[in-house]
Amino acid sequence: MTNFDAIDALLAGARKEVPLPPAEERRALREGLNLSRAQLAQALNVSPSTVGGWEAGRDPSGEVREKYAYFLEGARTKLAATAAEEVPAEEPADVAPAEAEQETDHDDVEALSAPEPCVLCGQPASHQVAGFPQHLDLADCGTAGHAQTVEPAPPENPAPRSEPPRPASSGSAGPAARGVKVVPVGRRLKTADTPDLIGSAVAAAFAQHSGDVAAATAALVKRAIPDAMALLDETRKGGRYDIVAHPWLPDILRKQTSRGADQIWEARPKWSRAELPPGEHEVTALDVNGAYLSALKTHLPLGQLEHSTGNHHDHRRAGVHLITAPVWEHEAYLPHPIGSRDEPGPLWVTEPTLRLLLRLSGPKYGLCDPPEIHESWTSGATENLLEKFRVALKDARERAIAEDDETTLEYVKAMYSKFVSTMGESNYNRELYRTDWMHLIRSQAFVNLWWKAHRAYDEGLMVVRAMGTDELHVIGDWRAVFPEGRGVTEVKVKDVYTVGTGTTD
Repeated sequence: MTNFDAIDALLAGARKEVPLPPAEERRALREGLNLSRAQLAQALNVSPSTVGGWEAGRDPSGEVREKYAYFLEGARTKLAATAAEEVPAEEPADVAPAEAEQETDHDDVEALSAPEPCVLCGQPASHQVAGFPQHLDLADCGTAGHAQTVEPAPPENPAPRSEPPRPASSGSAGPAARGVKVVPVGRRLKTADTPDLIGSAVAAAFAQHSGDVAAATAALVKRAIPDAMALLDETRKGGRYDIVAHPWLPDILRKQTSRGADQIWEARPKWSRAELPPGEHEVTALDVNGAYLSALKTHLPLGQLEHSTGNHHDHRRAGVHLITAPVWEHEAYLPHPIGSRDEPGPLWVTEPTLRLLLRLSGPKYGLCDPPEIHESWTSGATENLLEKFRVALKDARERAIAEDDETTLEYVKAMYSKFVSTMGESNYNRELYRTDWMHLIRSQAFVNLWWKAHRAYDEGLMVVRAMGTDELHVIGDWRAVFPEGRGVTEVKVKDVYTVGTGTTD
């Protein structure tokens, strides 16, 4: 006999899945509220790449679908209410249309205790932006609204390392010494969203090679460097500073021989734990995703490096520093922050390494003494110089993972890895020559790995090995510490192996 009660229960519990808006609207609703994929993913208890998949056309199911639909409906309502409340402001009659579209940005602005020469016009200015004295109002600037781009030339007689260069006089053109174009704060033009250069390039490659995946991928990887530079140019439109491609660099940043290296120590970790507790242990080798991609967010010097001496660090500047590293007494369970170096005496390190040492010597950690700084080559700096570039690459990478698009994934990986490796003394990138940036970005990747090792140790894992930029070996429940996945904030398993032997009576 048919079980009518079971059928009635099935019908009572059945319900139609809640509808979702089209994929392109899902992303627009999230971005309209200035929310990142990571923020939404955290609220829904999923990964950012999963959200990327939904925004690419995949549909969730079950309870998470209801939560996602609830967010989208709420976002649509909030954006509609905001649009209804906004009343367009009338443009002042004496403001030109182009000037009316400009926005004010007051980050990194500081008042000067005494006027200093503006880096644009040379006349006294009472404020500085990101360490560069300049007028805040274009009307006060002697350039009459026309910021100038100055191509720096190597000084005929560069100052020796023991003697800092003389400061420019009030009548000198500041940018010639700084090697940077400065646009007065409050006069930066709004720009449209960056076009999808990556998606367009992939589509064109597939069309050119008649859908052949291997051929399209090879062609894209081959053109990764010029395409990365085109993307960098696009993401820098409307930025406050023009990137100077070929500033003069001190000798310490130049190769000593044709095949040799320069004098900068990048602090690459190559560390293994000397001793393990008795017994047999299962070790998991973790692979850190997108190490160089994440490292693009680091303090980069804007202009030509300037020399200074003395045991002082200015957090508004970045560059390379000659230091005596502190003694490290924790080698038994954590790698040395300056990496594996056997030679004694001072060494040239980059900004990320110095900041790591200074932080570890501070009151929060107290793991070592402060490093001693002897001399430095630095310039005014910002941490966000490559941020739009990094985000564009990261978003393309996440979309590729969500859509199982290995071609785009390989293309993006080649773009950021080759971008970093060819900005030094390379024949493959003629557009950007910033050896200092190359060292700083690489070092930032090493620093990021060191912090992961410290986090593992702090959370109770046993750190067994730290190698390069992306390899961390641990013993213990690592999933309780690190999220697993292919996103840049996640890790994946590279290998699992056993070390040690069982105890014997």
